[in-house]
Amino acid sequence: MTSRYSTTPIGTNAASIYSELFKERDVRFIRQYFTPMMTHLDSDQLASIEGISHLWTLGDRYYKLADRYYNDSTMWWVIAWFNRAPTEAHLKIGDIIIIPTPLDDWLDQTGL
Repeated sequence: MTSRYSTTPIGTNAASIYSELFKERDVRFIRQYFTPMMTHLDSDQLASIEGISHLWTLGDRYYKLADRYYNDSTMWWVIAWFNRAPTEAHLKIGDIIIIPTPLDDWLDQTGL
């Protein structure tokens, strides 16, 4: 499976706001991943993605669903992002969410 970091550029951050942190770590800068610019898919792109409907029930967690459907609990964010519900608290029992599958196709569509 494709890592979401495989194409993410790494940059150097020397912003003065972090000067205390730099002193504490005895470094002049830190290297970090840039935040990917993600946009939601348009209706044509959504139509090309297969998905599995899932009825949200007591005890459901994104990481558990990611493990069940993707065999990778770290991909929980895909389900959250796709359903525009950043946390489980944004859902209530009885909501229908979509698990985008296959995962690699969805990642290709979003450019991640």
